[in-house]
Amino acid sequence: EVQLVESGGGLVQPGGSLRLSCAASGFTFSSSAMRWGRQAPGKGLEWVSAIYSDGTTSHAGSMKGRFTISRDNAKNTVYLQMNNLQPEDTAVYYCSAGKTRGQGTQVTVSS
Repeated sequence: EVQLVESGGGLVQPGGSLRLSCAASGFTFSSSAMRWGRQAPGKGLEWVSAIYSDGTTSHAGSMKGRFTISRDNAKNTVYLQMNNLQPEDTAVYYCSAGKTRGQGTQVTVSS
């Protein structure tokens, strides 16, 4: 069974940083593309970042330069480092592998 468990969310002030983690199990992690998405209150799901099996990464335009996705294949974990967070980054953040999505972790940016 594919399982994805996100962690690392919380409340942070504008300009602050958080690192999200997503622990994966039940599939061959090292050969799988992993993605982060987010859903803000009242809005649809928005793609944030992706990392492929060869380590190639891509980010949505508004996150370039602020968010960094990485992976540790030895730990079956994908990370999302988020810097210079702004109130508009407030959302539930999800990781996904194929059609499977985790339960999400809440990120709230507020002073």
